[in-house]
Amino acid sequence: MPEGHSVHRIARQFDRNYVGHAVTASSPQGRFAEGAALIDGREVERVRAVGKQMFLAFEGDLWLRVHLGMYGAWDFAGEIVFDPTIASANGRMGQTNQRGTELHEASPVFDLAGENSLASIGAPRRTRGRVRMSEQTRGLDDPGDGADNEWPPPVVGQVRLRLMTEATCADLRGPTACELQNPDEVQATIAKLGPDPLVDDPAEGEERFVSVVRRKPTPIGLLLMDQNVVSGIGNVYRAELLYRALLDPHTPGKVVPEEIVRGIWRDWSRLLVIGVETGQMMTMDDLDPEAYRRAMASRDDRHWVYHRAGLPCRVCGTEIVLEEMGARKLYWCPTCQK
Repeated sequence: MPEGHSVHRIARQFDRNYVGHAVTASSPQGRFAEGAALIDGREVERVRAVGKQMFLAFEGDLWLRVHLGMYGAWDFAGEIVFDPTIASANGRMGQTNQRGTELHEASPVFDLAGENSLASIGAPRRTRGRVRMSEQTRGLDDPGDGADNEWPPPVVGQVRLRLMTEATCADLRGPTACELQNPDEVQATIAKLGPDPLVDDPAEGEERFVSVVRRKPTPIGLLLMDQNVVSGIGNVYRAELLYRALLDPHTPGKVVPEEIVRGIWRDWSRLLVIGVETGQMMTMDDLDPEAYRRAMASRDDRHWVYHRAGLPCRVCGTEIVLEEMGARKLYWCPTCQK
């Protein structure tokens, strides 16, 4: 499932490439035909991301709400102006290459597995389109039939919504929610969500988070996945945040020491920024340059416990446990996380 950092990256792409432009909207799949007709020809005025949901405002006080859910993704094609605020401090654009390409500051590298790539943000997916980043243009997936040169790009698969400007195309596939809302409905939706470190005042968000967690008998491993408690945390960040806090996932929220709850919020705030900047859920600290390159190129080298069931803990050597919690896979170390 796309987690909070992906949705913020998507919102920044829309802000950079769509805000201030009128769009041509359609629903090739047909499931959003009526909604697409209502926003067709309207100018995009602003975009908001809160947790795992994105809100795109169109002229006339009409908002598009999208929740990607488990399988949703936005595929971008055309001449895309990359958002420099996503680039990390050393100039990298947050794309990596699973085949081990060296990371050069002057040349963005692409993750061919599709994890949070510029071309397809959300569920892993490859694209047939071309993406322009700064002054560089390269094909992400050339099928050899010339399709990547077509404009508009051909519709591939089940596209719920296509939004096009003169030079950019965004296709939405597989979302859990895709609906139009008025301003009051948008505010009501956001009011139900827990705090997001990139949206809410950090201090106020921390107090909200601590207050809710500290009065709940629910296991902390479930609370971190509850979007009404805190926005944006998914399965990967849950496992990693709990490990970094050395906290047993089954501990009831109300008995977790307050300083640890505050530490989780502050750690989430930090990891979320790293995820937006790099495009990867990097959760290991203090890596040397070579280890960092490996971690950015392969998810197996960037996490403490996630997806490491049966492997030895990186710290104590205990076998990492895999269990189900909240209908999702939970990875944790029973020795470190006592």
